[in-house]
Amino acid sequence: MTDTQKDLSPDAWVTTTFQDARARLFGIAYRMLGSVADAEDILQEVWIRWHATDRREVREPHAFLTTITTRLCINLLQSARVRRETYIGPWLPEPINTESDPTVGAERNECIEFAVLILLERLSPAERAAYVLREALDYSYDDIARVLQSTATASRQLVSRARKHLLTERRRPTTSEDHRRFLTAFLAAAQRGETAALEALFASDITSLTDGNGVKLAARTPVVGKSRVAGFVGAFSRHFWRGKEIDWVELNGRPAVTLSENGAVTAALALTLSETGISRLLWVMSPDKLRHVRA
Repeated sequence: MTDTQKDLSPDAWVTTTFQDARARLFGIAYRMLGSVADAEDILQEVWIRWHATDRREVREPHAFLTTITTRLCINLLQSARVRRETYIGPWLPEPINTESDPTVGAERNECIEFAVLILLERLSPAERAAYVLREALDYSYDDIARVLQSTATASRQLVSRARKHLLTERRRPTTSEDHRRFLTAFLAAAQRGETAALEALFASDITSLTDGNGVKLAARTPVVGKSRVAGFVGAFSRHFWRGKEIDWVELNGRPAVTLSENGAVTAALALTLSETGISRLLWVMSPDKLRHVRA
């Protein structure tokens, strides 16, 4: 507790301490859950529990708040798979505009990129928590153990397993300039329906994923393979882009675009890259996931 905090009333201290930690807590919850709405719900529950806690029992407030947040996220992840069974079509992490809210990626930006968030979906809740705390927030294994009610050795093993899972899929690091260059070229070819130009941009194992949850025109199954994805994109080139305003944004730390019609965002498009080209096209069309894409 700082000297300034010691001078605060109990209620003011509770509020100030929570607000000081809020950005970091949101970063943990968002990275673990891939959903702004779920992260906000978690923080609301953390606030309720924190407000009801006797501050005399808390020696390290930020560690206490981190522990509550992480454990609530683990509980939610354990039920999330059941909830997503009713989701229509592919599920993608909810995009967030990191240009307007840089605090979300203030620690280690890599752990907020789409490529990483998608891979984190394959980890167990405990592995995901350990990986986020270690890689995004640089927590020690002892600190992770306290959060997860485990041991430092077990925490190290969780992080190691998570890294191995991710390494099987991760390719060489890419830059924002790479993303902008490939996305610019993709947009030009896609709007003209030039399938040969599209294929030249794609990795052989490219996958196009559309998260629409049943919205009109959203593909409900993944499209896989260079020629199939090029044909898929070329097939809707004449009508999909017509009347759309395309704006560049920064989503999850990387350049992306939004598509708007009559002032309303109808889709966000991001991509992931490999050594040989675009490895994923990520179309987010679910209205519930487009609330945080604009600055």
